[in-house]
Amino acid sequence: MHNIKAASVQFRHKAGDKQANLKTITHFVEQAANKGVNLIVFPEMCITGYWHVRNLSKEEIIDLAEPVPSGSSVHYLRSLSLQYGMTIGAGLIEISEQGELYNSYVVTLSDGTVHTHRKLHTFISAHMQSGSSYTVFDIPEGVRLGVLTCYDNNIVENARITALLGAEVLLAPHQTGGCNSASPKGMKRIDVALWEERSTKEAELLSEFQGPKGRQWLMRWLPSRAHDNGMFLIFSNGVGRDDDEVRTGNAMILDPYGEVLAESKAIEQDMVIAELDASLLPSSNGRRWMKARRPELYSPLSEKTGKEEDTRTVRFRYE
Repeated sequence: MHNIKAASVQFRHKAGDKQANLKTITHFVEQAANKGVNLIVFPEMCITGYWHVRNLSKEEIIDLAEPVPSGSSVHYLRSLSLQYGMTIGAGLIEISEQGELYNSYVVTLSDGTVHTHRKLHTFISAHMQSGSSYTVFDIPEGVRLGVLTCYDNNIVENARITALLGAEVLLAPHQTGGCNSASPKGMKRIDVALWEERSTKEAELLSEFQGPKGRQWLMRWLPSRAHDNGMFLIFSNGVGRDDDEVRTGNAMILDPYGEVLAESKAIEQDMVIAELDASLLPSSNGRRWMKARRPELYSPLSEKTGKEEDTRTVRFRYE
């Protein structure tokens, strides 16, 4: 891996307004270019909007979706990558040649190449499918990237397999924080009224963003994905009101030891930047531990227990 400068953006999208969201992406890409950034990461489905999609009909989702890589939004991201010599990741709804709908994350490279990750654990709509493959690839800047979208990161096997496929940097685009978790110690909703009154209640809202509904919840598990697998991790998230929920931002970049290199404490849109020092990788705990693996013991991981359930069932059971 070569040293690179990476950026993570916390982003407040406009539901269904791809042009407005691409304009916001352009703004941050231009800022990042001025600061010498090689890799910039935007949130899950930030081009199309996210939480409102759960209430759309299949026809309405199709109208919002586009093919990858031939769609207009991907063409636009690719043009930005070529113009600024930057790798750019952003999420949208993909429609396949067979008419299947996916929560997809597109990464356009500085040489014009396009890679796509289809979320493995999609639950936003029953009209959308889950992906069935891992996404790991090299970029011209001399780094091997992996992508896991939001809930994908909750499943520890996904992060480990991504690392075993050689990922040095994990892109972790999300729309999270302020969700109603079934766990009594999981995150909970943030009052939408608090967001709407943020001009006079900034301290209260920041406390929610940094507390158990946001950062404190993330820090229970997110650093372990980086630490245990010896990967840099770039967490990008929505921020602010998303239909009837409030996203908590908390954009951050972690090193392969699970330590935070940069993070946002803003309650609005923001970007954080960090240098990714490749010399940290070889001696990281996760990389050393993986060399001591005993795969012959792990066959139960690929066997069904009979307790597995569809992600939508697990996610919404206590909603």
